[in-house]
Amino acid sequence: MIRHHVPMSSIDACLAGIDLLNERILEQPETERHRHVRERSIGIEVPDLATVFHMRLTVDGLTDITHHPTDRSAPRPQVRITVTSDDLVAIAEKRLSAKTSLLTRRVKVEAGVSD
Repeated sequence: MIRHHVPMSSIDACLAGIDLLNERILEQPETERHRHVRERSIGIEVPDLATVFHMRLTVDGLTDITHHPTDRSAPRPQVRITVTSDDLVAIAEKRLSAKTSLLTRRVKVEAGVSD
């Protein structure tokens, strides 16, 4: 029997990726963050890990980061993102373009029109 290896990043790797994304946000001058960042609740669903990461986007970066299994109920975030663990990590590490991922539907985003 031939087994195919299916790459899958861990919850810890996803958290490290979220930390990298946060670093990029915080690299921006505070005046730029005040101009462009609208405070929002964000949920990142990672189906291959059956996990949802919740956080707030603020001018001070990503805050209140938590995670839980997808089958546990939680308040609906203002912005919902669905992405595989490997793609989340690859985007955070700049190995995969976020724009290309959106256009090719590797990443799905549900948000209000103003977002």
